[in-house]
Amino acid sequence: MNKLIKTILTLLLVTMITITFISCNSKDNKSNTTSSATTKVKEINKAEDAESEYNRLMARENEILSNNLELWEKVFLSANKEMAASNMSNNYGEFLLATIESAKDKFSAKEYETVKKGATEIKEIENKIAELEQKFPNLNMGVKADDGQMTVPAEDAGMMSSNKMQPFPSFTGKDLDGNDINSKELFGNSAVTVVNFWFTSCKPCVGELGELEALSKKLQEKGGKLIGINTFTLDGNKAEIADAKDLLQKKGVTYQNVYFNSDSEAGTFTSNIFAYPTTFVVDRNGNIVGDPIVGAITGKSQAQALENYINQALSADKM
Repeated sequence: MNKLIKTILTLLLVTMITITFISCNSKDNKSNTTSSATTKVKEINKAEDAESEYNRLMARENEILSNNLELWEKVFLSANKEMAASNMSNNYGEFLLATIESAKDKFSAKEYETVKKGATEIKEIENKIAELEQKFPNLNMGVKADDGQMTVPAEDAGMMSSNKMQPFPSFTGKDLDGNDINSKELFGNSAVTVVNFWFTSCKPCVGELGELEALSKKLQEKGGKLIGINTFTLDGNKAEIADAKDLLQKKGVTYQNVYFNSDSEAGTFTSNIFAYPTTFVVDRNGNIVGDPIVGAITGKSQAQALENYINQALSADKM
């Protein structure tokens, strides 16, 4: 599958997973997600109010997409790779609108009206989110979960779940500062290595960076380490590396991020990850411990699974 089109479909799945992050159990929360945003950013002066408004906006955006899943999937499958290249970094709603217009003849009049209305509202929501991020640069943009709602089967993440040990694919590459990296030394020098797959515009990915930084420091005390793999930086894409470094610096992240060639064994492995963020635990011998952890580690089930796998690797390393 073309890399750009696969990225688009990945973004759709990220949205689908995000839908499960936001609880709609209370009447108040439901009422907050059923209409477009009305509060103006200039009227928001507190960080907690900004985060509340952000979560409400995300809930509304997810609601728009979840109401007509099959129809929105039809929109994504109609995406043109050239159009995707020119719109990938722009407002998400603008990308949707461009996709819809380019494939207008594939929709009935009613379908066209539905998706165009939804995409227009998403465009407005994305504009407001951008305003919030600009006004509150330290705003935690992660989406918090309710009691394990974030769990997604490994098969749905594009990976087969297995109880058997399997090696993490070997690779040679570089970190974001240009230093040479090879997986044999990387894993062999640590009792356990946590490997986090993410990309720069994935909000749940960015939202967990603070927790990952804290985990990295704890692992160092136990002889372990944490690394990040930003999939946009594969093949040494200079622009994406610069963007990733800038974001990591702003978020106070100090743990190492690495990349490798997309046509390598590890690159093929990465291409089979369809949900972000996804985290693996790897032992000193380079074997994957347990199943992939799909979803941000801020989720209770993810945090518990990650802790269990880390302890399992540490215990085995002492034997």
